[in-house]
Amino acid sequence: MRLGSSCRWQLSRAMRLALRGCRLCLPWRGSEGAGMKPRISRRLLELWSYSRLLLKSLCFNSLSDSDTLLDCAFEPVYWIVDNTTRWFGVVFVWLVVLLTTSVVVIIYLFVLPTIISTYSFPWVVWHLCCGHWLLVMVVFHYYKATTTSPGHPPKDRINIPSVSICKKCITPKPPRTHHCSICNTCVLKMDHHCPWLNNCVGHLNHRYFFSFCIYMTLGCIYCSVSSRELFLDAYGAIERYYQTPPPKDTFAGTVAHKCVIFLWVLTSSVAVALGGLTLWHFLLISRGETSVERHINRKETKRLRAMGKVFRNPYHHGRINNWKLLFGVERRSHWFTRVLLPSSHPPDGDGIIWDCIFTRRDPMAI
Repeated sequence: MRLGSSCRWQLSRAMRLALRGCRLCLPWRGSEGAGMKPRISRRLLELWSYSRLLLKSLCFNSLSDSDTLLDCAFEPVYWIVDNTTRWFGVVFVWLVVLLTTSVVVIIYLFVLPTIISTYSFPWVVWHLCCGHWLLVMVVFHYYKATTTSPGHPPKDRINIPSVSICKKCITPKPPRTHHCSICNTCVLKMDHHCPWLNNCVGHLNHRYFFSFCIYMTLGCIYCSVSSRELFLDAYGAIERYYQTPPPKDTFAGTVAHKCVIFLWVLTSSVAVALGGLTLWHFLLISRGETSVERHINRKETKRLRAMGKVFRNPYHHGRINNWKLLFGVERRSHWFTRVLLPSSHPPDGDGIIWDCIFTRRDPMAI
């Protein structure tokens, strides 16, 4: 009933404005001589203003602005990117699994036998322990990062602390919560959506994601350094293939040389690229920020600086405490059992209520 009356009211208002505009188009009496042109221009300006008013009255919204119009214009582009990323996420996960498996197979077939046959016994033991420890940590943290939910605001609870309402989910948003357009849901302490995990990085799996980045980077560095001599030999052998006449190498030797070159190039490239990403997240964690909050805090810092004020991140508890909060370190022994060994312990807090430096000075006095 209200919808019908509102439509009739809008229609009658549009008709009144249209009639008023048509009345302005009619020639005025007494418009002769030199005063004709100013009056015509004035009538055209009034007609233009009424036309704009008519258009705004039909599509007016108090929440509309230029950003909203741009979002509406680029909505098809956003939809294509979101759905493409969601579909490619599965491909990226399988790509990580296949590339990691290929590296492990090459290490077992070519690198590890060379280490065992040429190195002394203590070095062989060190390589076996270090290499398998890195492999276990990479596999464990990647599995947990991809399969663990990042955490979402509870929908069955009404009285939860919130700072705003999500325009997409139409639900309260707790502090540090943001909406992921790819997952189409709100994520607690959202950092970003990682296509290599096909999952969001949030409150419950942030530690797994960062630990995977660290151990994958260390593993790639280890493989690159361990296979350096083999890579140089294989590269020299590949160059000799183009000599005249070519050397009489066996097929197995040729395959081994190409596999070692593939191993070294892949691990070195990943170590550089993933190492840069790991360093960036290292700085963010030290500041008590996520990737999303970094952009928000930079804008807030500029805004307050223009007002002569200083911005303070309310979730920055000091570098050491920030790392303790991320890894869930409550005792000194946890640096070994929860950081250097696989651990499935939950993160500190529920992701809804956060300790703030303005309300609690030392949230984790360890």
